[in-house]
Amino acid sequence: MSEQAIRVALSDIQRPVAADLERVAEELRRIIAADFPIIADASDHLLRMKGKLFRPTLLLLSHQAAGGGDPRIVTLAAVVELIHLATLVHDDSVDHSALRRGMPTLNALFSHQVAVIMGDYLYSRAIIELVRVGDLEPLQVFARVTNEMTIGEMRQLEAHDKLAFNEEQYNLLIRAKTASLLSGACEVGTLRAPRPAREALARFGMLLGMAFQITDDLLDYTQPEAVTGKPSGLDLKEHKVTLPLIAALPRLSPDERQVVSRLMATAAPSDAQVAQVIHLVEAAGGLDNARRRALDLAQRAEAELAALPASTARESLRDSIAYAVERRS
Repeated sequence: MSEQAIRVALSDIQRPVAADLERVAEELRRIIAADFPIIADASDHLLRMKGKLFRPTLLLLSHQAAGGGDPRIVTLAAVVELIHLATLVHDDSVDHSALRRGMPTLNALFSHQVAVIMGDYLYSRAIIELVRVGDLEPLQVFARVTNEMTIGEMRQLEAHDKLAFNEEQYNLLIRAKTASLLSGACEVGTLRAPRPAREALARFGMLLGMAFQITDDLLDYTQPEAVTGKPSGLDLKEHKVTLPLIAALPRLSPDERQVVSRLMATAAPSDAQVAQVIHLVEAAGGLDNARRRALDLAQRAEAELAALPASTARESLRDSIAYAVERRS
């Protein structure tokens, strides 16, 4: 599938909630507006590098598929994107990343100090909006999710023996780091729905989020910088062990494992080292294994949608599964 086809597919997914997504973009501008010059400059940059609004899309589609009726839904959709942006800003600072979506990161454009403070600012603005909504339920969901995401990040930092990092630990990591926010978005979209629908959509978001992250980890092995907007092989350069490598390791010879060990022991691995490990992982079936795992999770996510009545929004949620596992960036 071409990059253009993926973009068109996402716009098709977003069509039932397109008008609300425009309002979400306006809400984001309102919420993070500031008189303080450096915050205003950093906020403007973040809005320019705004992504595809996938998490607000899931929240709005879940809301619509479960019957709608919540007048606060656009603000709640903006809040989930704010939380996502805050995590990206902090991730980029922790990882010393220079690019995000083909544009300079805040830490590259300003400084690591500014990036950390801006991440905190975005979180605080999200909390202020949730308090302003005046309902504990969305605040409880997003508070739980942000705590899970933080623990997930710490779990990744604490993985000292990289080559002993196994699939169970990886699953716990991606559930916390990525899937919890997609699950929270779907759950918050259905707070006024019957509990079975709310629980089914929370599970849907969790399974979808795990498939989404595995696909993201695959893209790091397969797609060039021009497509993804960040350097290829970045996870390996940062010594991150993801599912493709985890799946390949048991099938590598002792000499091949030594190649991987040398990369992990090198502070700044060369492009040649990264390319060699990518080749070993592919030859050992690591990429195919990860793809199968993502597709299995996608099928399980689709099964959860049976709890919802037929609707255009439910079909868009179904299409979002294909987008999550077939995208190229």
